[in-house]
Amino acid sequence: MKFLDTPQGRRIAYNQTEGQGPTILFCSGLKSDMEGTKAVHLEAWAQEKGYPFVRFDYSGHGISSGEFAEGAIGDWHEDTLAIVDQVIDGPIIVVGSSMGGWQALLLAKARPERIAGMVTIAAAPDFTEDGYWASFTDDQKASLETEGHVAIPSEYDEDYIITKRLIEEGRSRLVLRDPLSLPFPVRFLQGTEDTAVPTATAVRLLEHAEGDDIRLTLVKGADHRFSDPECLALIAKSVKIVLARQ
Repeated sequence: MKFLDTPQGRRIAYNQTEGQGPTILFCSGLKSDMEGTKAVHLEAWAQEKGYPFVRFDYSGHGISSGEFAEGAIGDWHEDTLAIVDQVIDGPIIVVGSSMGGWQALLLAKARPERIAGMVTIAAAPDFTEDGYWASFTDDQKASLETEGHVAIPSEYDEDYIITKRLIEEGRSRLVLRDPLSLPFPVRFLQGTEDTAVPTATAVRLLEHAEGDDIRLTLVKGADHRFSDPECLALIAKSVKIVLARQ
């Protein structure tokens, strides 16, 4: 385990393994960390195949500095950029899970010359606006304004504290409102029983993204975790396909 100090003064924990070829960069989901099943499984696969691999914790996640409730999409984007700019050399295959899928898309916009391919798992682009804000009641929106936050239940963890800053800052990071060029091999993966990210989001992303080699795979019955043996194998297979198309 290593630590990186970002230009913004945050301390980011990461794990890096060496290899040959493009570096596989795993971007975790909201309130997830680099010890998650998908990240660890894919790292083991990369080591077996001899590919370099990096996983990390955003600020306010895992063992990186900061508090989750103080963070926002842009902060975690800055953390991702710091890893890309200061830790990784050469081309990158970015793999993003849930909110990490949004981060992967932001990375492709910010560092297009570095991205050689992309795999997303239940990608959740623009979820602060189209998910949280769009579903909030008038009372919740009022609470966000007066108290600065609202609590919403999660089936995976304790309640999420959604802050006014998370919503408002997220509006400057939306990727489904403007052209989204992905001129490299892209594989989107989505479970049909995902209750956190609906299949419609995956289809919307597929239709919105611009590129010559973009595919969406729907897995019937898979949920948001996308972590059973078949799903983990599909993630690795998708990364292998993207690597082979370099």
